[in-house]
Amino acid sequence: MIEISGRRLELVVGDITQQHVDAIANAANSSLAGGGGVDGAIHRAAGRGLMAELRERYPGGTPTGTAVATAAHDLPAKWVLHAVGPVWSGGQRGEPDLLAAAYRSCLELCDELGARSVAFPAISLGIYGYPLDEGARIAVETVANHLRGETTLDVARFVLRPDTHPAFERALAAL
Repeated sequence: MIEISGRRLELVVGDITQQHVDAIANAANSSLAGGGGVDGAIHRAAGRGLMAELRERYPGGTPTGTAVATAAHDLPAKWVLHAVGPVWSGGQRGEPDLLAAAYRSCLELCDELGARSVAFPAISLGIYGYPLDEGARIAVETVANHLRGETTLDVARFVLRPDTHPAFERALAAL
């Protein structure tokens, strides 16, 4: 945990579906159709209402590098922010910018919604194959930069698996 402009940036190992925060970010696919990993866990924990809301409000999905908000349904949060990170293709297709944009889109949604706290997974660092250290650096730097500015957030938390946590610790130490 570090403090940035009176706000906290935290790293924890745990289950994002159990986080008592205003907003939970989801590592979604561009069709917003649910999937495996974090996305599947969030959909299972939130219940059927989440998918129904996504189908109704965002039938065309959302592009890579963006995020959309829904209610959290059965999760212990107010909102779910469905962020679409890039699939790693060697780094020559704008992946760093798209990953940062996915996090920024979530942070902007937090401010629009008036969220005081948000929990993030390691977007794109699982099945999407993004290199762990570079992805962690982009995530931590993007969130830290947002916390330095005008924002409604008091707490931004990365909820990680044991195998991703060390990369985020290194990124946090490098700030």
